[in-house]
Amino acid sequence: MKRYICLAAMAAGVLFGATSCDGLFSDAPIDKLSGVNIWGDRLLLDEYENSWYRNMSNGFSIYMPTNGLVKSLGRDYPAWYTDQMTVSKTTWSSTSYGDILKSSDEEIYKRAYQYWNACYGQLRSINTLLDHAGEITTPTRDRVLGEAHFMRAYYYYLLLRRYGGVLLVDREYNTLNDPARFPRASYDEMVDFIVADADEAARLLPRQHESADAGRATKGAALMLKAKTYLWAASPMFQERDTAWLGFKGDRSREMLAKAKAAYDEVTALGLYSLVPLEGSTQDEIKDSYRKIFLTKNSAESIFEVQHNNDGNYAAGWGHKLDRDAASPYFGGTDCAYVPTQNHVDEYGMRQGQPDPARPYDNRDYRFYANVLYDGCTYRGHVMDIHYRVEGGREVPGADLKPYGTSETAAVTVTGYYMGKFVNPATEINNDPTYASSQNYIIWRYAELLLDYAEIELRLGNAAAALQKVNQVRQRAKMPPLAALTWDAYANERRVEMAFEETVYWDMYRWGTAMDKMNGGTTPLMGVKIVEQEGKPTRYTYGRVNRYPKRVRVFRPRQFYWPLPWDEVRYQHIEQNPEWVEL
Repeated sequence: MKRYICLAAMAAGVLFGATSCDGLFSDAPIDKLSGVNIWGDRLLLDEYENSWYRNMSNGFSIYMPTNGLVKSLGRDYPAWYTDQMTVSKTTWSSTSYGDILKSSDEEIYKRAYQYWNACYGQLRSINTLLDHAGEITTPTRDRVLGEAHFMRAYYYYLLLRRYGGVLLVDREYNTLNDPARFPRASYDEMVDFIVADADEAARLLPRQHESADAGRATKGAALMLKAKTYLWAASPMFQERDTAWLGFKGDRSREMLAKAKAAYDEVTALGLYSLVPLEGSTQDEIKDSYRKIFLTKNSAESIFEVQHNNDGNYAAGWGHKLDRDAASPYFGGTDCAYVPTQNHVDEYGMRQGQPDPARPYDNRDYRFYANVLYDGCTYRGHVMDIHYRVEGGREVPGADLKPYGTSETAAVTVTGYYMGKFVNPATEINNDPTYASSQNYIIWRYAELLLDYAEIELRLGNAAAALQKVNQVRQRAKMPPLAALTWDAYANERRVEMAFEETVYWDMYRWGTAMDKMNGGTTPLMGVKIVEQEGKPTRYTYGRVNRYPKRVRVFRPRQFYWPLPWDEVRYQHIEQNPEWVEL
């Protein structure tokens, strides 16, 4: 009798996340699947790889439980930890995200433990396939092996960013029957390993895939991973470190920058990626065209992105609820989970002239209108009403400041803004518990490559070359070119173009600015309250979002590197990351 078998990672002996096994049959025993069945069957190999992609990033699929028994399983959004964006729902301060934001050692340990196990679970699956490479006989052999090398490099890249040097395991390894121990790898060893796998992936992978395989790793994604690894290693945080697995003993930044530049040149030489041009000339036309970039799956600008379900199914598929989670109460939103801060709004420069305090949203960078929903703008045919009116001596909230429904936890924006970037005005927001949003989550795009390249040139002293790259990005956004480029101007341009994308979060780590940007005491989150009263000028009052910002947002030096699982430290006889002690 034929039975359904869940195949993903079964040959590795563990189950990695949710997979889809519809339509795949086997006569094998229910708890076993012969390697012969997998390595010689294209469909089974594709199914085997699914967990690698599913577990590399949550994308827009968030999960914010407040129950103490499961809250450590929460999935949050990286930009919420930056000073560009925050959440509005007060109960979410009791989630894992809220605890980590407050620098709770207990919750950081839990998250670090789960992240470590998730990455090494996938690495075990990848190594199993690579150890059986000689048995793979399908026509897709090169593509499958290329994906395996890419994904192994990618998971080690994720581990490097979180923990520094980790255990480099490049074969099947099971502690139950293998007595081997692994030391912590140095930064040199980590970079060399990741780059070697990325190069092998680039050799094996195609330049592009057929539409049926859209989203799989490509030659360009592999070369981008190589470049990003060198750029990460070139960052100030990892130079002249006393401990080899936390950085280089000396200053290797120029060497790493030169290698990163060469790798970015390899990506560019493929001729596959370009900035998506913006259509139109009016502010609204430019806004709509820029927004469309982030609603188009696998565009000409995309190098690698998380593929979410086209039907938006998030109950049984890989959709998500971004549009619902981000919506204002006027559209039925109750979470209001992606609200830009005044800190971020202030990063948008002027097209010309100086800001007018009485009309603060006029004549700004075109990207502001695309990325941020502000009081008085129009979205889905509705004029956003994010201000108060004085009526009978009382301040009456506008339609986008009144909680939707009767729930006591329904939220409204705490900053005076809602997110415009990523949200799809065509998505129906209703109470369907299964279907919602489908837009992909972009990991790397060509604009980021140009900005990375500009950073390299700037740090190498080639300011004119850096300026040229930055102005490519600005002029695509219909913004006038800069005449000169300082580091602060570069960093601001990067934060504007990459607003709410995860690279802004990781920039704070590699630049060493997290101690400032992620601490409420040094960088409190700011918002605006707007009040209109007949016969008087509109009043804009700027203030802190959190009453006690030092309590809500805390980042300590130890958090640049998460703690390794203590069981791993003891078993492998390795050293823990600085300042972490066992609870």
